[in-house]
Amino acid sequence: MNSSHKTLSEIPVGRFVQIRELLSEPDVCHRLREMGFCENAIVRLVVNGEGNLICEVCNTRVGLNQSIAQDIIVASFE
Repeated sequence: MNSSHKTLSEIPVGRFVQIRELLSEPDVCHRLREMGFCENAIVRLVVNGEGNLICEVCNTRVGLNQSIAQDIIVASFE
């Protein structure tokens, strides 16, 4: 993994990032893409709580658990 890439669970609240890669099982990746978590999509982390987080993607807030967020590789969006 590139040093500028992190997992979605590692970024600070309020930061905009771009999804680079989904590393989950194929069925989980498929579901994430259906919800808007596609490669190159822009995501903003809204809440990073204990065990769960809330992201804004495609103008919609979506909750994810930390284990799924750890399988979403992101990079800073400039």
